[in-house]
Amino acid sequence: MAQGEAGGVTRPAVGFIGLGLMGSAIASRLLLTGPVVVWNRTASACRPLVEAGAAVAASAADVFSRCGTVFLMVTDEHAIDDVLGTAEGMLRDRTLVQMSTVPPAYSAALAARVSRVGGRYVEAPVSGSRQPALTGRLIGLLAGDDAAVEEVEALLRPACSAVFRCGQPPQAMQMKLAVNTFLITLVTGLAESFHFAEEHGLPADLLAKILDAGPMASFVSRSKAAALVAGDFAPHAAIADVRKNAELVVGSAREHHVAAPLMATAALLYDEATRLGHGEADMAAVITAYRARTQGGR
Repeated sequence: MAQGEAGGVTRPAVGFIGLGLMGSAIASRLLLTGPVVVWNRTASACRPLVEAGAAVAASAADVFSRCGTVFLMVTDEHAIDDVLGTAEGMLRDRTLVQMSTVPPAYSAALAARVSRVGGRYVEAPVSGSRQPALTGRLIGLLAGDDAAVEEVEALLRPACSAVFRCGQPPQAMQMKLAVNTFLITLVTGLAESFHFAEEHGLPADLLAKILDAGPMASFVSRSKAAALVAGDFAPHAAIADVRKNAELVVGSAREHHVAAPLMATAALLYDEATRLGHGEADMAAVITAYRARTQGGR
């Protein structure tokens, strides 16, 4: 397996499969401390990482053949099954770091699958969007055996400002859904606030200044308010991804008989924004669903 220097300490190359908005940003941070071998189903997504110094693998199986630890960050559980369908037999003596947001029950079952073939499984969802990923300010949530978690925590330091150990799978995934419940309702409520203001003829930039000066201000509120004022919905957390995450929260809540009325409504709004053609826009573009409802009710 390839070796590289990280701060004077040699570490083996790590693999990274899945180079979407978040995966590419996290992989770029891992490159700061050592070699990374990347693969993506759409090969063109590898190009920026290769230009930054990553090695590109011929296949997912090739990543596992070259790396003892492989990070996986793809769209959903079906994509995970597709990737592992070509490589599951190579998981023996490997550590699979599963960063995709998936149903907790699926993650627990995947942990058992990896263990059965002699591999190690670390559940590692993160809280944050593309910009915090690029600047190393994600919040990592880890679950798995202590020794494997300790190794993965060290590898993730360039991408995370804080890492929390959550127990055994699927507890990190469940914690990610709890965090997403606050994040999604926060941004959805902010969009509703701006829509209310615009329908009453109030200046969006003034509303943003008032919110920024008050006790509710945060990194998220400031960045999403700026997007709403400018109408700039370049994606940091895309509508379609947020819809999926909202549906995961609602599904888990339903499974465990937990009330989640705000998230149920948010899931509908992100679905409506997706159907309006904004699936690839930033989550702040959920305001388009509010506008469509208002216009439809007139």
